[in-house]
Amino acid sequence: MTALQHITDLGAYIGASPSSFHAAAEGATRLEAAGFVRLEEADAWTAREGKFLVVRDGALIAWVTPANATPVTGFRILGAHTDSPGFKLKPKPTTGRHGWLQAGVEIYGGPLLNSWLDRELGLAGKLVTHDGVEHLVSTAPLLRFPQLAIHLDRAVNDGLALDKQQHMNPVWGIGDPRDADLLELLADSAGIAAADVGGYDVVVADTQPGSVFGADGAFFAAGRLDNLSSVHAGLVALIRAGATASPDGPIAVLAAFDHEEVGSASRSGASGPFLEDVLHRISGGLGAQSEERRRALAASFCVSADAGHAVHPNYAERHDPVNRPILGGGPLLKINANQRYTTDAPGAAYWARLCREARVPYQEFVSNNVMPCGSTIGPLTATRLGIRTIDVGTPLLSMHSARELCGVEDPHHLATATELFFTSIR
Repeated sequence: MTALQHITDLGAYIGASPSSFHAAAEGATRLEAAGFVRLEEADAWTAREGKFLVVRDGALIAWVTPANATPVTGFRILGAHTDSPGFKLKPKPTTGRHGWLQAGVEIYGGPLLNSWLDRELGLAGKLVTHDGVEHLVSTAPLLRFPQLAIHLDRAVNDGLALDKQQHMNPVWGIGDPRDADLLELLADSAGIAAADVGGYDVVVADTQPGSVFGADGAFFAAGRLDNLSSVHAGLVALIRAGATASPDGPIAVLAAFDHEEVGSASRSGASGPFLEDVLHRISGGLGAQSEERRRALAASFCVSADAGHAVHPNYAERHDPVNRPILGGGPLLKINANQRYTTDAPGAAYWARLCREARVPYQEFVSNNVMPCGSTIGPLTATRLGIRTIDVGTPLLSMHSARELCGVEDPHHLATATELFFTSIR
């Protein structure tokens, strides 16, 4: 697969994944097409070797157990997350005034609010009927956060201030909210009756397709690159690893969690027990007892893959004066002295060797000392499981915008390095 083929497929994956639930479902569909077997958490897992996956809400874990795996075989884990910052539909979502139909939404994570203005947006997520059946739903373009005209705010270009409650209520129609029902529209899209809906988790999603552009087609813009670029790279790499892995290799694992943007503290987030439970059951299927499970974890390695910052040419002073990653320069190796990222010296050396053997460039990222450093699932995984972990990711501009920007080459490089990570015996 070339870089252009990879980025085209990434665009297709993002288009099919307007919510974390869709991202997990689309990932599962792709894996099943490649021969992975879906397991249910409530069932007994009896198989020892093979290719498997399990979905928990908006999270997905998939793995390849090689033929010669033993109770002490180590894991090679790529961790990523399926959610992106934006807006989530509130209860009693049909609102409006002055002849407009509006939607009540709550801010999810830390989106760049202004980037969502004047865009055609859809709704996507999960509806659950009273019988407990879950229904994925995704609408065509439906909503818009309309910006106030400059004629009514002459000072807007001197500083746009958006009140999260007053100004961030998208319009979706014209009429009296007493005579309309947004939930009914959503239920119709899912092919069910609104009266049957007992609960829902629905987000606002950008509907514009991804696009390659710029001189020599160097750029790719799309929504949700943070962090579907990493999830997709893991999917591509794991599918390839499942076809080429050595019978004596490690157990390759893709762990795509939900709720990273809001702290990961959920049953499907990285702070929850999902990954630990799955690893425990894989080792148990290989006959591992307590001591052997600990030996397997000690022989394991985790790459936490999450998007990072490229240097912004108009705000270069916000970046470290020496380490300034660029688009097209390869994946980032993310470093922080205060362990907001987990990379240490042995991990950095391992990543350098891996990229050298995969013939993939990489770049180091560290924050400017006066800028607060974000974090990832890396520290959570390392703390919970004790596995050596490093933080990497695709460099972006416009992170947490409704539409983010990356280089065409970088996601492909990340997938290439990840494939070698999954299959390397050393």
